[in-house]
Amino acid sequence: MMTMLPYGRQSVTDDDVAAVVAALRSDWLTTGPQVEAFETDLSRWTGGTGCAAVSNGTAALHVAYAAAGVGPGDEVVVPPMTFVATASSAVALGATVVFADVAEETFTLDPAAAAAATTSRTKVVAAVDYAGHPADYDALRAALAGSDALLLADAAHSIGATYRGRPVGSLADLTTFSFFPTKNLTTAEGGAVVTGDPELLKRARRFRNIGLVRERDELRWPDEGGWHQEVHEFGLNYRLPDVLCALGRSQLRRLGDFLAARARLVARYDEALADLDGVRIPGRRSWAAPAWHLYPVRVLDGRRREVYDRMRAAGIGVQVNYIPAHWHPAFAELGYRRGSCPVAESFYQQQLSLPLFPTLTDADQDRVIDAFRAALRGVPVRPAA
Repeated sequence: MMTMLPYGRQSVTDDDVAAVVAALRSDWLTTGPQVEAFETDLSRWTGGTGCAAVSNGTAALHVAYAAAGVGPGDEVVVPPMTFVATASSAVALGATVVFADVAEETFTLDPAAAAAATTSRTKVVAAVDYAGHPADYDALRAALAGSDALLLADAAHSIGATYRGRPVGSLADLTTFSFFPTKNLTTAEGGAVVTGDPELLKRARRFRNIGLVRERDELRWPDEGGWHQEVHEFGLNYRLPDVLCALGRSQLRRLGDFLAARARLVARYDEALADLDGVRIPGRRSWAAPAWHLYPVRVLDGRRREVYDRMRAAGIGVQVNYIPAHWHPAFAELGYRRGSCPVAESFYQQQLSLPLFPTLTDADQDRVIDAFRAALRGVPVRPAA
């Protein structure tokens, strides 16, 4: 039987399993001491910003937008080269999404395009750290000068990355993370919102907990009794349980190793593929230390589909990340049209993600490289047994 090599894979050790088992045997399965401990551990990677753990990466975006006060009549600027949740979670709050194109080479939000898309109705400008490469946050700040819009970093790909020596999580007004199994660390499902603004953090934590208010000095009816709690603004149950936070804490202890392994594999890909005609390897800026969630090559001359099919037939689980968000039928039905973000759309038509995860062996990576070279030559690729 052919062995399919995935484009991403979690790394779970006996220590991770032991951490989860210990949580299962404790008095807490849902919101308990592991949640706060995970948030504290996570803040050490984000420059000390406050953290709110949530149930998944999409929930993190929804919570962050809600904390920012996004609602009907507001606009949210989003790059199209992202998973659709960056945009759809703003729509879920009643906002209008304005798509702004990405920059060449990094395919992160273009500051000039963000500035052109920003109006008096813009509540949030959401940058996406595509493939783990940070957006140009200083340039984005400058582009938003004079605007009241908050800057959000969708850092689903980039935990542990740095920008001009500063950690992702400390660069924007709000930052969101995803801990899906293929990401740079996992809690199975999970995510987080981080911010240095205490008021935004309080709003985020309340929204993830159904909007419940328990602080006595904020209750409308404080003398009801010790059981009393109130909802002043509606929220949702986006809590991340203790048992998954225990897994996250164990994974965080190895995040540095995960990042180093990904960087080493990226360097091997770069060296092996740099001389190939019809291919461009991922770009990066000198001011960034990417986290390398993805290794996105560009297959030129309209051959991406052909190469994708050949690689898949050979048991190499290449992927395409992503369909431009405004191309989804749900956005088309709202009036969004193809052609509005030409850089992102051109990149999508060439983009192919090669397998990349910390436990990818040199032998398996060589298998990917050989299959990729063969697919580009148009010769049959022999599947692995």
